[in-house]
Amino acid sequence: MEQARHALFAALVFGLFTTIYVLQWVFQYRGGLSGEGKGLFNWHPVLQLSSFIFLNGLAIMVYRLPSSWQGSHEQMKYIHAGLNVAAFLSAVVALSAVFGSQSSSHFPNLFSLHSWLGLTAVALFCAQIVIAASIYLFPFTPSSWRKTFMPVHTFLGRFLFGGIIAVSVIGITEALIFDLNDPKYTDSPAEAIHANIMGLLLVGYGVTVLWVSTRSGKHVSQYSQSEEAEAKVK
Repeated sequence: MEQARHALFAALVFGLFTTIYVLQWVFQYRGGLSGEGKGLFNWHPVLQLSSFIFLNGLAIMVYRLPSSWQGSHEQMKYIHAGLNVAAFLSAVVALSAVFGSQSSSHFPNLFSLHSWLGLTAVALFCAQIVIAASIYLFPFTPSSWRKTFMPVHTFLGRFLFGGIIAVSVIGITEALIFDLNDPKYTDSPAEAIHANIMGLLLVGYGVTVLWVSTRSGKHVSQYSQSEEAEAKVK
């Protein structure tokens, strides 16, 4: 139990410092936030790191909280779903910001590996939410479907979480290479060091969340059993 608390605390610390670092990066080095131009674009990294990834990580850890911290199965299910929906909406706003900013400045969209992977990840994340909601939030779904899909849902959730973090690290590096000219990224200016540390914190958040999701709290199979029992009662 104590180990679980320590792991959860470490994940929250990594997530909090990642949020602090991305806000500092945007306001100290990249002109802040606004509704147009570069300021509009800057909403993209802020929302991706501090909302999309952070909330998705919280959603993953909800089912692994120590039992004394948890509510009923029904409550945890809706908290998990709500956090993931909020994360997805943050991603949609973040994508809108980058498309709006680049279109207004006549900068090409969807030319980089980062953009291809990012759009694919968000689309898969949306599909994951829709499929999971249709299976686990509606009472008429057969219990056998819920039990069968649970390992797939769990794997896809972890896979997408880790993949989105990898895509974000690519995006941070891409932004530094494109925007740092004098001095260049290879000269290791203060902004580059700050962003590199931010990337390490983000990876740290991802690792601790995935560690928590595989080792602490109530196991997914127990929730699968709860789903089956619910279906029989209904």
